[in-house]
Order: sequence, then structure tokens, then C-alpha cells
Amino acid sequence: MIEISSLDQKILQALQQGLPLASRPYEEIGRQVGASEAEVIARLEQLLEQGVIRRLGIVTKHRQLGYTSNAMVVWDIPDDLEPEMGKRFSEFDFVTLCYRRKRYRPKWPYNLFCMIHGQDRETVLQQVAHLRKTCGLEQVAYDVLFSGQCFKQRGAHYFKTA
Repeated sequence: MIEISSLDQKILQALQQGLPLASRPYEEIGRQVGASEAEVIARLEQLLEQGVIRRLGIVTKHRQLGYTSNAMVVWDIPDDLEPEMGKRFSEFDFVTLCYRRKRYRPKWPYNLFCMIHGQDRETVLQQVAHLRKTCGLEQVAYDVLFSGQCFKQRGAHYFKTA
């Protein structure tokens, strides 16, 4: 098991609030947690290397950018193809999220999920058709679940804020 130091926890807690809007955001985080900019960067590199965090990214409020047609596409992928299809879906720029979930047959046969954000429904549906054709999934059951209303959107939070 990987040990997470109290400094690591403080850095991660600060990061879950989002990077400060500053010319040197890691220096600002360092001020918040009592560390130097170099130490914050070194700790993040170590946490990435250990796999505690996988990446640093942004959470974009896609609706505010004009991407108002957002769909979770759910697929009933044969179990033996699931890992391969997950990797293939992830290679498409328009797929922003892809993961596996347990099926709950007979009511819920779907096991592979991917999110597609688009500016209009037709574009999203064309992208789904492209996925089906390119990946040879014309005979696979799927459904396109368009979002209705957004109630909350943010990055993950793992630590309570002070």
C-alpha cells in the first residue's frame, strides 16, 4: 500500500478546488500548504509516478462552451471484446469518458459506457454511427441517453475542505 503523507493530502486537497488562477499556480498551492513551488511539483510528480493520481486535467463546463447535446452511450458489448472496445472508444477525440460497469440483466444489459459532448444532437448521433461502423458494432445493442438538465459538474473531491 502506498503511504500518503500529510503534505500530499494537503496538496491534493488544495488541487481538488482547482488550480489557482495565477501565473505560478503551484507556487500559490505551496503557500497554502506550507511548501515551496518545487516541492509541490516534486510531490505531484511522485504521486503521478506511484499511480495515486493518473493525470492533472481540467473540468470544462461544456454547456457554457456551446456543447449542449451531451449523451451517455451505453453498449451491450460481448464480454470478450469489452477491454478492446474500451480502448478503441478511448482513441476517438469526441469520446470524453469511457468506462465499464456491471450489467443488471434482464433490465439493464449494458456494460460499456462512453460520453459524447456535441453542439447538436445530429452531430452526436453521427459520431455514434461512426463508432458503430468503425468498431464493427452494427449488430451490438446500444442506447443513446441525452442529458436533460445539468445539476452539478465538478472534478472529484476526496478530502474535506477546511
